[in-house]
Amino acid sequence: MSIEEIQNEIVEEFSMFDDWMQRYEYMIELGKSLPLIEEQYKTEDNIIKGCQSKVWVHAELEGDRLVFTADSDAIITKGIIAILIRAFSNQKPKDIIEANTNFIDKIGLKDHLSPTRANGLVSMIKQLKLYAIAYQTQLN
Repeated sequence: MSIEEIQNEIVEEFSMFDDWMQRYEYMIELGKSLPLIEEQYKTEDNIIKGCQSKVWVHAELEGDRLVFTADSDAIITKGIIAILIRAFSNQKPKDIIEANTNFIDKIGLKDHLSPTRANGLVSMIKQLKLYAIAYQTQLN
């Protein structure tokens, strides 16, 4: 599945909920299904800067695909990173770099987060793309 197809799927899922309380509950559920980072990667190097809560992300190249695992100490933040990982994990670094992130606006996520969480969201996207750039350089 392409990144865009996964993003459209996420947008559709969020549109099924009438209000933001239901969407937050759904995000918390998504957070519970997050591919968890191994304890050995919960290091300072893997913490995303700019997030109020702690978010660890680890990236590994499997063949020509980048696979992400993550964790957070906050349930909503864990849901946010779960959404991003679902969209970008198991994709080629080049596709991650070029991917559009409009789906975040389509589900209205930025509008319903506190300013610090919204900044954290931007930092998470930036970090995933930075990993992709680093691995793309290795592939060339």
